Amino acid sequence: MEQRPSVPDTRPELTWVSHAWRYALCLVFSAAVWQTVAGIEWRENRPFFAAEVALGAAAFVLVHFRRRAPVRVALVIAAMSAFSGIAAGPATLAAVSVATRRRFREVVLVGTTNFVAAQTWTTIAPIPDNDYLITTLVNLTVNAGMMGWGLYIGSRRELLWSLRNRAERAELEQELRLAQARSTERARIAREMHDVLAHRITQVSMHAGALAFRDDLAGDRLREGLGQIQRQANDALHELRDVLGVLRADDPGPPTARPQPTYDDIEALVAEEVSLGMDIAFADDLDPTVPVPPATGRTVYRIVQEAITNVRKHAPGAEVVIRSSGDPGSGITVVVSNPIGGRTSATPGAGLGLVGLRERTELRGGRLHQRTDGSRFVLEAWLPWSA
Repeated sequence: MEQRPSVPDTRPELTWVSHAWRYALCLVFSAAVWQTVAGIEWRENRPFFAAEVALGAAAFVLVHFRRRAPVRVALVIAAMSAFSGIAAGPATLAAVSVATRRRFREVVLVGTTNFVAAQTWTTIAPIPDNDYLITTLVNLTVNAGMMGWGLYIGSRRELLWSLRNRAERAELEQELRLAQARSTERARIAREMHDVLAHRITQVSMHAGALAFRDDLAGDRLREGLGQIQRQANDALHELRDVLGVLRADDPGPPTARPQPTYDDIEALVAEEVSLGMDIAFADDLDPTVPVPPATGRTVYRIVQEAITNVRKHAPGAEVVIRSSGDPGSGITVVVSNPIGGRTSATPGAGLGLVGLRERTELRGGRLHQRTDGSRFVLEAWLPWSA
């Protein structure tokens, strides 16, 4: 439940213009009340005339301090208005100011005091043809109206404060959501960069290491090996550009990023690795007539790519068995296994590949497990079809 604001939070700051129009209304109200008896008092009761002017002037000065002590100032000016029609204007302003606070006891106290004061003045003032019943009804209506008007102003101020507060909160929440979205996107890009670069750089490292240990290669074979390294490095640069292309979404230039890999690209990935000397057996048991959703297929592709990279790092030369199965009802299961090798390559690794794959898989609503089955290392992932 939203907390009710305090009075200082909702009331506006008073400028000289705000003071001026409020005092102008007070003067108009006081003149409307006092003009009915001013001439009679001047002619017949000048001491009462002087008292009215003195109390009215004091009320106009005192009402300026109504925000410092609203209830006390309103009660004092109400008492003055019992003997001065000129004080009726300041008494009304002070009472309305109290009513804007929307505190029931204060509203009843000040409203009742003002009504009693108005009754007192209309009784002792020399009003021509004064009808007690009509005067009472007028005083009751005027006092109820001014307190109701103050309550309306206070309610409107609270509503505006609440709307401003909600707008500020919404803006802050929007900024937090944007910051979180940026953080999530950075993490996604980091995972993508690891997946695409680790695979390519491992290939480059393996070929460079092989060439470094071969001192019996002819010039043609050496140039061919260096050409492969160059092509793999270029592929790594292209894929890095593709991943970082999302960061240049506002670039007015033509798009250069290539399409993201899908499930259908896994076969080409395996063929490329086989051509580079890896021993991979790929069994695709999915129905070829049912297309795999792009997001799901991209995740499966990255899982297979990272698994091959890990085999190259930790069990170079080992046979890799990849099996993919499933359907739209049960989802996709991909299993990658290889013998646990006794030797590893010299290619360094950050140890974050499987961590990133697990995060990627869980973000798609799937699961990823790794285990040892006898002498083989097994990586198994399951993804819902429409991840």
